[in-house]
Amino acid sequence: MASDGVGEEVRNKQVIFRDYVKGFPKESDMYVTASTIKLQVPEGSNGVLVKNLYLSCDPYMRNRMNPPIYASYIDSFNPGSPISGYGVAKVLDSGHPNFKKGDLVWGITGWEEYSLLSATKALFKIQHTDVPLSHYTGILGMPGMTAYAGFYEVCSPKKGEYVFISAASGAVGQLVGQFAKLLGCYVVGSAGSKDKVDMLKNKFGFDEAFNYKEETDLDAALKRYFPEGIDIYFENVGGKMLDAVLLNMRNHCRIAACGMISQYNLEEHEGVHNLMNLITKQARIGGFLVPDYYHKYPQFLELVLPYIKQGKITYVEDIAEGLESGPAALVGLFTGRNVGKQLVAVARE
Repeated sequence: MASDGVGEEVRNKQVIFRDYVKGFPKESDMYVTASTIKLQVPEGSNGVLVKNLYLSCDPYMRNRMNPPIYASYIDSFNPGSPISGYGVAKVLDSGHPNFKKGDLVWGITGWEEYSLLSATKALFKIQHTDVPLSHYTGILGMPGMTAYAGFYEVCSPKKGEYVFISAASGAVGQLVGQFAKLLGCYVVGSAGSKDKVDMLKNKFGFDEAFNYKEETDLDAALKRYFPEGIDIYFENVGGKMLDAVLLNMRNHCRIAACGMISQYNLEEHEGVHNLMNLITKQARIGGFLVPDYYHKYPQFLELVLPYIKQGKITYVEDIAEGLESGPAALVGLFTGRNVGKQLVAVARE
């Protein structure tokens, strides 16, 4: 096995993006290959050379598989190049004053064993190592910040409110539900299997949960769990679920539009029909992107680290072993194969 010797040339296994994707992504849209990399930051560069430990599988990555013409707020992947995303890594060499050899970081990195990162703006130094490092792909990383920003900043929650979360067992949803319970809210989540529904109630402490695949009428399901209506909806799926929520809002309901995974693989997006209710209920729906809130990361850690250490928040991870398992793990997000936060362990240290 390669040592972490700076300056040495080593083999670098990579997950390469084959070509732009239509419909549901497949494992064959990516392939694993190996190149070589010199474990050294080039002379005069202020980049950082890292050894990748954990890689995060996130639904937004599907949008990066579209051609640039359809690109959203983030650039498309380049066919023939490694895919990239959030991860946890160890610094082996640095030309940047804020990072030194041996530092642990989380942020945007390549899906490969070693990465030379020139964009260090999106890198956070890991100060707290008394929690699992893998948590920095989830509860202490981008998904955790997403839950925090969407719930506290976009929804302005109050004690006793009625909160509904779709895709509630995922990386973000499981956390939003626990934040809401800690605040004294009534919390219901939807998920796609009996096991996930059981986990929401028994592990994360949701008041109620249901399997949306077993509900023929989502409007009726929501009326069953929210006879008085919904104050806050944390939106992860879009489509028919959003339409049903719009029929079940209380006055001044807030909807945080975090993701709409039901639409990512459709060539024609579904329409939403009940928007008139936003007016009659004086409700508001707000989209948000987590990088706009990264300046609040220190406050987020102050809130969440004590909860983790006191056992007041629990977090479920679904860890795929080895870079080779990356394509299957990423594609599995869109069929609900993962239970909890999906990540890939590239190297444990």
